[in-house]
Amino acid sequence: MQGIRWKEQFMKSLKIAVAAFGSIALAGELGLNYSSTAGIITILSIRNTKRETLRSAANRGLAFLCALVLSWVCFGLFGYNLWAFAVFLLLFSLFVLSVGWGEALANVSVLVSHILAEQQMGFGEVVNETLLFLIGTGAGILVNLHLHKDQAEFDKLAGEADAQIRQILYNMSQYLPREDRAAYDPGCFAKLDQALDAARACAAANYNNVLRPADSYELDYIEMREKQSVLLREIYDNIARMQYLPEQAHQVAELMGQIEQDYHRENTVKGLLQKQEALFLQMKKQRLPQSREEFEARAILFYILMQLKRLLELKREFWKMLRGEDG
Repeated sequence: MQGIRWKEQFMKSLKIAVAAFGSIALAGELGLNYSSTAGIITILSIRNTKRETLRSAANRGLAFLCALVLSWVCFGLFGYNLWAFAVFLLLFSLFVLSVGWGEALANVSVLVSHILAEQQMGFGEVVNETLLFLIGTGAGILVNLHLHKDQAEFDKLAGEADAQIRQILYNMSQYLPREDRAAYDPGCFAKLDQALDAARACAAANYNNVLRPADSYELDYIEMREKQSVLLREIYDNIARMQYLPEQAHQVAELMGQIEQDYHRENTVKGLLQKQEALFLQMKKQRLPQSREEFEARAILFYILMQLKRLLELKREFWKMLRGEDG
């Protein structure tokens, strides 16, 4: 994993260096003043995904147009001096931060500082800074056009998260009918959190690397699994606090085992919901508890059974939404 991460960082660094070099070279060939600024703008324009890069470019473009107008007013009123630039920075900073364009503050301010250095804001200066901005931003966009959705990576990471959930369900089915649960610890949930975080990051990157109206299936899938993980934590807590072991614990554990065995992405869980409902009705018809301890333990089991139902319903609702089913 560290080797893969190092390779990604190297490729990103190489992309930044090549793009910055190309934008500086182009600006120099066009005879623009402050040509190195085009490279800095390129570096600041490159984001991790296509959508982020285009959104950033649009925000910076609007901020640049606003900066030209604002700098023209400030320099016109106060002259081409440090005080005028300070007033510009104050007003421009307030504006871009209030509208959420803070990312544009640094590179646009540098472009305006060139006008201060030139001590004039004529047509030539405006064209020079505009071309620097367009070259730098355009290079940042071009180098990210190759980014695409990595379906295989998401399938791999989502599969790892699913495997962690299956392991948790298996552990529950094994420890629920046991009186000795000393070895039953919540360490497995830390691994599940890591797997879900990695899968969500990949799903978000995939979504943002598709420019056409994107399919949110991957994000919705991970959200469903995250909700299930919350329920699994609650079930773990309930199992851990059971002090008495009624005979119904074996029945609930058996249902957990069936859920674990049938736990995969394409399962509609319709059959599992029917089994859960049948077990619930069966337990309701059984004899009443004979002691306080048995009453409390069976109450916990009923609650666990309802949590398992909700766990399955989350998957069923996701499947119905995905397939457009009514039932």
